[in-house]
Amino acid sequence: MLLTKKTGGTQAAPRSPFVHSLQRGLAAALPTMDRRAFLRRSGLGVGVGIAASSLTLVKKAKAADGKGPAVGDGRVEVKRTVCTHCSVGCAIDAVVENGLWVRQEPVFDSPINLGAHCAKGSAIREHGHGEFRLRYPMKLVNGKYQRISWDQALDEIAAKVQDLRKASGPESIFWIGSSKHSNEQSYLMRKFVSLWGSNNCDHQARICHSTTVAGVANTWGYGAMTNSYNDMQNSKAALYIGSNAAEAHPVSMLHMLHAKESGTKMIVVDPRFTRTAAKSDQYIRIRSGSDIPFLFGVLYHVFKNGWEDKKYLNDRVYGMDKVREDVLAKWTPDKVQEACGVPEAEVFKAAQTMAMNRPSTIVWCMGQTQHSIGNAMVRASCILQLALGNVGVSGGGANIFRGHDNVQGATDVGPNPDSLPGYYGIAEGSWKHFANVWGVDFDWIKNRFQNATMMTKPGMTVSRWIDGVLEKNENLDQDPNLRGVFYWGHAPNSQSRGLEMKRAMDKLDLLVVVDPYPSATAAMAAMPGDPKDQNVNRAVYLLPAATQFETSGSVTASNRSLQWREKVIEPLWESRTDHMIMYQLALKLGFGQELVKNFKMQKVKGMDEPVPEDILREMNRSVWTIGYTGQSPERLKAHMRNMAAFDVKSLKCKGTVKDKETGYDLTGDYYGLPWPCYGTPELKHPGSPNLYDTTKHVMDGGGCFRANFGVEKDGVNLLAEDGSAPVGCEIQTGYPEIDHVFVKKLGWWDELTPTERAAAEGKNWKTDPSGGLIRVAMKNHGVHPFGNAKARALVWNFPDPIPQHREAIYSTRPDLVAKYPSHDDKKAFWRLPTLYKTLQQKNMQDKLYEKFPLILTSGRLTEYEGGGEETRSNPWLAELQQEAFVEINPQTATAKGIKQGDRVWLRTPTGAQLNVQALVTERVGPDTVWMPFHFSGRWQGNDMLAYYPNGAAPVVRGEAVNTATTYGYDSVTMMQETKTTICNIERA
Repeated sequence: MLLTKKTGGTQAAPRSPFVHSLQRGLAAALPTMDRRAFLRRSGLGVGVGIAASSLTLVKKAKAADGKGPAVGDGRVEVKRTVCTHCSVGCAIDAVVENGLWVRQEPVFDSPINLGAHCAKGSAIREHGHGEFRLRYPMKLVNGKYQRISWDQALDEIAAKVQDLRKASGPESIFWIGSSKHSNEQSYLMRKFVSLWGSNNCDHQARICHSTTVAGVANTWGYGAMTNSYNDMQNSKAALYIGSNAAEAHPVSMLHMLHAKESGTKMIVVDPRFTRTAAKSDQYIRIRSGSDIPFLFGVLYHVFKNGWEDKKYLNDRVYGMDKVREDVLAKWTPDKVQEACGVPEAEVFKAAQTMAMNRPSTIVWCMGQTQHSIGNAMVRASCILQLALGNVGVSGGGANIFRGHDNVQGATDVGPNPDSLPGYYGIAEGSWKHFANVWGVDFDWIKNRFQNATMMTKPGMTVSRWIDGVLEKNENLDQDPNLRGVFYWGHAPNSQSRGLEMKRAMDKLDLLVVVDPYPSATAAMAAMPGDPKDQNVNRAVYLLPAATQFETSGSVTASNRSLQWREKVIEPLWESRTDHMIMYQLALKLGFGQELVKNFKMQKVKGMDEPVPEDILREMNRSVWTIGYTGQSPERLKAHMRNMAAFDVKSLKCKGTVKDKETGYDLTGDYYGLPWPCYGTPELKHPGSPNLYDTTKHVMDGGGCFRANFGVEKDGVNLLAEDGSAPVGCEIQTGYPEIDHVFVKKLGWWDELTPTERAAAEGKNWKTDPSGGLIRVAMKNHGVHPFGNAKARALVWNFPDPIPQHREAIYSTRPDLVAKYPSHDDKKAFWRLPTLYKTLQQKNMQDKLYEKFPLILTSGRLTEYEGGGEETRSNPWLAELQQEAFVEINPQTATAKGIKQGDRVWLRTPTGAQLNVQALVTERVGPDTVWMPFHFSGRWQGNDMLAYYPNGAAPVVRGEAVNTATTYGYDSVTMMQETKTTICNIERA
């Protein structure tokens, strides 16, 4: 419920719509506060249009049902939860009085955030009040959103979905999940789409770190951060490339700043001088998209000076000799400077710092991933760390900072179009594994698909769903065009080619938005478009989802640690939890009982909802591949209650600690049981703080590189050499992954119990439902279940076996396009034709670089997150960033007659034009402009306020940079190329 503001007789002075919205939101957010405290905390005064006389006191709130005692008179509970913004995983203690969230405190015992918050985390309680939330189901009728009942919404949506299935098949609908879902909801979403009979599903990770997952997994085993924020305190040097952690992951900087106090050297490589760069020992400005020339320029000096770890490379790495030949031949200092703009002395200094201060770590984010060669950039970073012997080492590794609070978990177990939970492929064997776990007949699932071929064919990606609608049908690698789309917790302004997305939305038969906030999707759908694109039979629905504070469940931080959120408050307004909505919709679609067969139900607002703990337990019984099996709800909850027991640097439990509530012994555990946490919970694997670390026993989180690509390639050994196994391993040489045959040959089969032997017969460690193969290998013999192989510096299943620099599809450098052209076009790639070289060449022929001479790139702000709809609806944060803007260098601004604060038009080759404010600054170079990507709600100069549901528009609205971004996709994952495109700017 909303807090009620006292009404005063004084008429407020005229003020701007922004200030009006801000005042209304702030009043609703404060349980009790006098005027002096309000002004002191908000920082607002008469200077921004709010007169003190217009500020009124706030009544004490009654309990949620309106009948209980006032605040201060009732029962106080403290609920431990986790911030829902970035991937650091900051813990929060929410103080709840009579069902009302009245206060929050950062958890000082948390080994991750150490009692700290950033601006977003500090303002998180606002989500517990719902001032600008989507309050009830709505339907778009004659261009306006009207309130409808849940029954009507679910009935009509289900009927429309079934009609589309009957007419065009299950592939005609695309399901976009959320990186804001809990692990349990993410897993259930992939299960939901599987039982629907399609692989046409995806989520935010596609457009933030899909190139990381593919590049890293194909180099050494798992596609995730190898170490942790905490472990960076053990680094002697750190190279940040394409990461502005100070703004994107502010609390993570605590650990790096502690490291700097101990002498750690910090290098920041970025086209823009960021707040992170301000903390660096060496800042290097590169041209956006030129990461490979820089990284291989560093590697050139490593090889030239003999700084590579030769024994490590011999024992644990395949193909580095070929990389060495390529780098020394192609990336001499002059070629590096030509491509990325960095002089030899600067590159040498960075190489020397990384080599002379080991262990050294590398950090990257979307600055490196969002390119048409993002997969190759990621692999170049991995190769540099392998050459220095920095992987599998405390203080080293690849510290890949993810974006959303659970984008890691959603990637691990959620709705990926090419895998089932845990990165199980979509081959028949994987489907049979999950059919067995779900207790659903495999043939029944198979018959849900259009045909057997579609069951094992990767679906479309979220980055290209618009082409699934707009592309000619004969060019698709599936029968129907997309006719329906579910936006289930995803921001459309995070995706490129906004003008074409609007066209695609208008052509749909069905668009459903499930979100706590209506998101830009709602406004884009309601905004009039080109009449020839409009489907007059289109139906648009908005369903109010609860936030993660209105349910419970686990969430995976970037370092792979899982944390359990307690439910803070009941769902606000008419909102329902995502897993309840999935269940209710599945019932309408005819597979509700199959979806929840293994789960108990609990009553929430009188309705059945699957118990999150039971969903996690099903994951514990299925996701063996990446070790999501040891983190039972009971273990995770014990960790949350005993945060002070864990060491800040190592994350290991200090001494002997038992949970007072359950008696669970935390001894030996690492905080959050970072995956892989192998075997059953009873095995009590402690989690893996640093991946591939051979200095630890496998039952203490140790490991090696994964044997996932065979035992040899062209006669060359792919398994690790003698003596490179984890401590205590009985097999001291390389070996393949564990299966029933391997265990029998080693004479270990009888160490399984009779029940385990029956379950493991014919299986490998990933499909043995008993966990017996893992238990015997790890506990009895110190053997890692996924084998012991060499990391691959050279791959054979990517377009470029050795990473190659290729210019962006839209480039300002025709000379470099001639030397480093893009890939050849692809006819059927993730079900769609995809352009590379032909489009790049056309751009050169049309001389777009003359019409659009500036590089356009984008990034984050401290105050906002993701598409920004949630954070821009938070009045505390809205106060801090009130305008969308573009950063432009003084030299460029002067040449164009632009002054600080001017309104400007930013135009791109798509035909889009953005009206934003100019921020003239030397943070960017003369060839580059930069915009934050958190804004939406304005469209090519026009305010979209009228197209939002009444009362649910964000406080701050601005132009979305992705309205203007251009075509371009990664050659492996279909990542969008949002970090390097071209534009021009002129004064408005």
